[in-house]
Amino acid sequence: MTLITRRSVLIAGTATAGALLVPVNSATATASTKTSGKQISVGSGETYELAATTQVSRLTIAAGGKIVAPDGHSLSLTVDGVETGQLLTETGGTATLVQTGTYRGDVVLTVAAANEVTYETLTFPFRQAVYVDADGVVRDKSVLAAVLGGRLTDTLARGVSITSTGECFDGVYVRDAAYTLDRPTISLTGNGRSDFAGYGAAVVGDGSATKLVLDGARITNKGVVRTGVISDDGANVIVKNSSVRCRNGVLPADYQATVETPYMESVPWMLGLDGNVRATNLIGANSTATYLNSTVFSETWGALSVEGGSGLKLTAVNSHVGNTGEYGYGTYAIGDATVRVLGSRLDVGSYATIIAGPAAVVHYGDSTREALAALNTELELGLSNAELKALPVRSTVVNSGHFGYMFFGTGTLTLDGGTVVNSERATFLNKGQQTTITVDGSKGARLNPRDGVILQMIELDDPGPVPVDGKMMNIGVYTEPTDDPTKDTTFDVTAVHTTDGAATFTAIALKGDFYNGMRKGKNMVLTFEDATVEGVISATKAKHRVSSIDASTFYELGIVTNTAQAAVNNGAVVRLNSGSRWTVTGTSYLTALTLAADATVRAPRGKTVTMTVDGTTTAITPGTSHTGAITLTVA
Repeated sequence: MTLITRRSVLIAGTATAGALLVPVNSATATASTKTSGKQISVGSGETYELAATTQVSRLTIAAGGKIVAPDGHSLSLTVDGVETGQLLTETGGTATLVQTGTYRGDVVLTVAAANEVTYETLTFPFRQAVYVDADGVVRDKSVLAAVLGGRLTDTLARGVSITSTGECFDGVYVRDAAYTLDRPTISLTGNGRSDFAGYGAAVVGDGSATKLVLDGARITNKGVVRTGVISDDGANVIVKNSSVRCRNGVLPADYQATVETPYMESVPWMLGLDGNVRATNLIGANSTATYLNSTVFSETWGALSVEGGSGLKLTAVNSHVGNTGEYGYGTYAIGDATVRVLGSRLDVGSYATIIAGPAAVVHYGDSTREALAALNTELELGLSNAELKALPVRSTVVNSGHFGYMFFGTGTLTLDGGTVVNSERATFLNKGQQTTITVDGSKGARLNPRDGVILQMIELDDPGPVPVDGKMMNIGVYTEPTDDPTKDTTFDVTAVHTTDGAATFTAIALKGDFYNGMRKGKNMVLTFEDATVEGVISATKAKHRVSSIDASTFYELGIVTNTAQAAVNNGAVVRLNSGSRWTVTGTSYLTALTLAADATVRAPRGKTVTMTVDGTTTAITPGTSHTGAITLTVA
C-alpha cells in the first residue's frame, strides 16, 4: 500500500517559478511580468502557460491577465490548502479561469493531466482533489495540494479534508476502481455546472467497475448544482454513517431556465418546486446508490435524485432524508428506476417521492432483517454480519409540507410495514398517469392527509417547456380550462383499463376522500381488501385556485378544489372485497360498485345512505355489482 502525502507530492512536482512560466505573448512578458523569488505577477493583457506544478508565496494577476495550463492539462489554484479563485468564463460554458487579484500564503498552482468528461453535447474539463482509477490515486490528475490531513493511499482515504471556494472543482473522482473514503470532510462553496455529469460535485463514482464506499463522511456544499454525491455509468456507491447537506447558490444573472439537461442548473418549476442544487444524483445505466444510517438533505429541489438512465437502483435504509426549505422532494423515480426507502424518516417540503415513470418501481417499508440481508446480497453492500445485526429494525415515517407522493409519469408504488405518511395535502397526487398503488396496513401502515384527501386525480398541469432558438426553455404558462369536458363516447367509464389510476388498500383503516378530476378518459379504480374507509369517493370537477400558473406561482401546481359530480370521462370504480366497509360521508358519484358477500356500505351514525343507479333507487346489498351512473347520497 502506497502512502501519499501532500508534502511529498509538492517536493516531487515543484520547481522554481521562473523556470515554469512559459510566456505565450513573449513581447509583453519581457516588459511587465515578474517571476522573481517565490512570487508570480501576470500583467494586464498577458497570457501565460504554467508548465508544471508551482508553489509560491504570492500570485498577482492584473485585470485582463491570464494564467493557464498547457493543452491537455488543467490548472488549479490552492491557497493554504483551499482550492479557490477559479470561475466559469461564461454562463452555460464549461471552462474556468483563475480570476484577477492577489493571492498570498501557501499558494500552489497545480498543473494536472486533463480529465475530460463528455455528457451529451458538452465536454466538461474536470478538476479534482483526488482522482482514482484501477491502479489507485493518479497523482498526475489530482490536485493533492487541496487534500489536507488524514491518510491517503491507493485504496483508502482516511480523515482527509477537502475545501473549495472556487467553481466547478470536485472533491474525489473515482473511475472503475474500488475505493473507500473513511471519515472525509468535504466542503465546496461556489457554483458547480452540471449534476448530470458531476462537474462540481463533492464525490463522483463513475464506471461499472467502481465500488465506492463513504463511511462517516461529512459533506457540506453550497452553490448552484454543487452536488454532494453522484453515482454514474454503472458505479456502485455506498454511503453509510454519513451526512450530506447541500444549500442553494445564486444563479448567474443571465441564466435562462431550461430542461435541456446539458445546460440545466435549476429545477424545472413545472414540478411545483424551486431551487438549484440536489444533494445527490443517480445517473447512467445500471448505477446504484445506497444510503445507510445517513442524513441527506437539500435546501430545496431534491435530496435523493434519480435522473435518466436505465436499470438504476436507489436505496435508503435507516436514514434521515429531506429538505430544509419549503419546497423539495425526498426521492425521485424516473425511467425504470427502483427506489426503496426502508426504516427511514423523510421530512420533505413538497413530496416524499416524485414518480416520473414510465416504469418506475417505488417501495416504502420497514428495515427488517430479511430485507437488509437481501439488499446486502443484491446490491453487493459488503456489510458484515455484525453490521447487519447492528442496524435496528425501524419503520418509515414521512412528514410532508405539501403532498405525499406525486405521479408525473407511470409507476408502481408500494407502502407496507409500519410506514406512516403525514402530509398537509393529498397523500397521492396523480396527474393523469397510469398507476399501481398498493398500501398494506396489516403491520400498522397509516395515511394521514391533513386536508382529508387520500387520492387526488387531476389532469397534468405541467405547461411544458417552450422552444426558443432551438432550446426548450421553462417559460410556459398553465391556463385553467373554463369549458366543461366533452363526453368521449369511445371510453367506458364503468370498465377497468390498464391505463387507469389504480390503487389497492389492504387491512387498513382509512379516513379521507378519493377524487377523480380527470377531463379525458381515465378511471380511478379503487380496491379495498379487509379495509375500512370513511369519506367521499367520487368523480369530481377539480379546479385550481388560480386561473393561470407560471414560474412565479409554481407553488399553485397540484392544488385544486373539488366539486363532486357525475362522471364524464372520469369514472370511479370501487370494489369492496371481503371484510371491507365504506362509511359514506358525502354525496359520491361512481360508475361501478362491487360488494363482496360480507362487505358493507353505510352512513355515519345517525344518518342514512341512499343509492341510485341511472336514476333508479337501488338497495345496497352485499354480494352485488352495479354499473352506470351511481349516486350515493347521505341524509
